[in-house]
Amino acid sequence: MTMTTVAVVGLSSAFFSSNVHAETVNNLKDKQEQIQNDRSEVKANLSEAEEKISKVLVELETLNKDIERVNDALKENKAKMDETEQSISKTKEEVEKLEAEIADLEAAIEKRFEILKERMVSYQKSGGDISYLEVVFGAQSFGDFISRVSAVNKIADSDAKLMEEQEADKKEIEEKQDKVVDKLDNLKDMKAELEDMQSTINEQKKQNVEKKKSLKEKKSELVTMKEELQIKDSNLASLEREVKQNIASATAPPAQAVSSNRSESSSSQLSTLSSEKSKGSSNTSAPTASKGSGGMSAILNAGNRYIGNSVYVFGGGRSASDIARGRFDCSGFVSWAFSQGGVSVPASTSGLSGVGSKVSYSNAQPGDLVFFNTYKTNGHVGIYLGGGRFIGSQSSTGVAVANMNSGYWNQKFSGHVRRVR
Repeated sequence: MTMTTVAVVGLSSAFFSSNVHAETVNNLKDKQEQIQNDRSEVKANLSEAEEKISKVLVELETLNKDIERVNDALKENKAKMDETEQSISKTKEEVEKLEAEIADLEAAIEKRFEILKERMVSYQKSGGDISYLEVVFGAQSFGDFISRVSAVNKIADSDAKLMEEQEADKKEIEEKQDKVVDKLDNLKDMKAELEDMQSTINEQKKQNVEKKKSLKEKKSELVTMKEELQIKDSNLASLEREVKQNIASATAPPAQAVSSNRSESSSSQLSTLSSEKSKGSSNTSAPTASKGSGGMSAILNAGNRYIGNSVYVFGGGRSASDIARGRFDCSGFVSWAFSQGGVSVPASTSGLSGVGSKVSYSNAQPGDLVFFNTYKTNGHVGIYLGGGRFIGSQSSTGVAVANMNSGYWNQKFSGHVRRVR
């Protein structure tokens, strides 16, 4: 009875030990499978994070190019502004010189007229037949005055020559006065243009600051993403080593088994890691319009590739280098866009404002030219797209689509519309 009991107890103990061992191995196998699944998920997250880093690097490179392009535009616009200021200074000097010459001529005329009056008085006192008052006050004009004097032939040849010189000087004064007026008008236009250029430069500076800020934010995000990847990679490597050790311990003889606490610790770490999800940000590419196959479709779609990838440069868009780098002013862009549809138009706002035929805004169609009063009448031009929108090279954004039914462009719209076809 005692032997039987001992045998049963021994058999039961062996059976119990075998069951416990089998259960531990099964648990580890389950955990191993979970680890493999979680490792796959972590690797997928790592792959996704690396892809996002790659996209951020591309975006950083694009931003750097944009900033470089804007800085180049700032330098060129500043050079143009300096050139304009020099022209204004030179024109002012010319105006001052003309005004001084006019003053001298007017003084000379006044002096000669006094001489003529003295001679006429002297002639009257000497017993001349014609009254001085009749000549002076009877004449309807200076030309009439000369005719009267010549008719009576009472003034010496030297006096007649003096009057001819006086008449020539008066004509010269009138011509120089016209030049002064033209110079002043040109000066006003140049000042207005300078003010517009200054506004453009300030807007481009603001754009530059915003892009620099965006660049710094992107760099910060990139550093954070790298740090998170390094932490995940380190945790994954540690967990993998510990799981391998636990599997080895579980399959070894009972005396060499590792305590279950270690396995539980591994399971806890696994649970924490598997619940961690990588942060993501949606990257939505800008919509692109389908390009037409020539004609008006080509004109309307030509500028799409420059939206968000261009800069306003005074005088830009007239060379292959400018076009390749997306550097346009308003008229340069319009001229280039029409050339993409096989249509040749001027590259200046003054030239474009008279091209084709004039139509009312209510009858405007896509492809018509629309004008805006900026620094001068019809100083800005764009290509109408329909629905109150137009595309053009705007000073603050480069090539962009803008709304002319409200806001700034609605206020500046001159009502002038031209149809080129």
